[in-house]
Amino acid sequence: MAKLGLHPGGLMPLMGHLTELRRALVISAAAFVVMAGGLMAYANRILEFMLLPLDRLHIVPIQIRPMEYLFAMLKVSTIGGLFLALPVIFWQLYSFARPALKPHERKYILILLPISVLLFVGGVVLAYFSAYGVALRFLVMLGSGVVTPYISISEYINFTLSFLLPFGLVFEMPMVSMFLTRIGIITPGFLASKRKYAFFFTFVLAIVLIPDPSLFTQSMLAVPMYILFEVSVLLSRLVQRRKLKVPAAAPAALNG
Repeated sequence: MAKLGLHPGGLMPLMGHLTELRRALVISAAAFVVMAGGLMAYANRILEFMLLPLDRLHIVPIQIRPMEYLFAMLKVSTIGGLFLALPVIFWQLYSFARPALKPHERKYILILLPISVLLFVGGVVLAYFSAYGVALRFLVMLGSGVVTPYISISEYINFTLSFLLPFGLVFEMPMVSMFLTRIGIITPGFLASKRKYAFFFTFVLAIVLIPDPSLFTQSMLAVPMYILFEVSVLLSRLVQRRKLKVPAAAPAALNG
């Protein structure tokens, strides 16, 4: 039988890999189902919290289809359950890949994964408490005096998720820069040379995502994004220095 990969006890047969993969997938799926199912009991409270920005505008969402509110509950429970199950999912994937990883790679993964999750959550939370309310007010009031705002619950949930989740992805910039530096696609010098473009782009993106003429409001997003860029440059330098030390240490080890 064909044998693949490394295992603490030696080479693991193909069926052994498939068994371990199936086990990891089953545990991950079970964690997701449990988390999503548990959140269904709190779906009403979650929706009430998500509807606070709309409530501040004195707008009550409407239900167009009989099952629309149920689908809204299922959507927030599913997405929330996925995020709550991520630690279990990541750990199962890590456990499956661990025998093939080098010690320093294991260390990087165990450090970077929690930081990546925190950065994503931080981006979503920052957007919700800063840019989101301002953007929603502007868009709703844009047709004030011309149209009466009737917003369905499903459309509101879709808009909220499509607005907030990209912010979480933007906050992954430092981790992405570390990875790209590690595999040699970018260098710290390349990132540093793009500072003026990064500064310009962050404010353009803030203007697009926050349609509010107030420079202060737009800076609430632009400034953290530019700080993240500078953090990315710093982390890229640290990774580059680490890469340069490894080849220098190899000949010394051979001579010893």
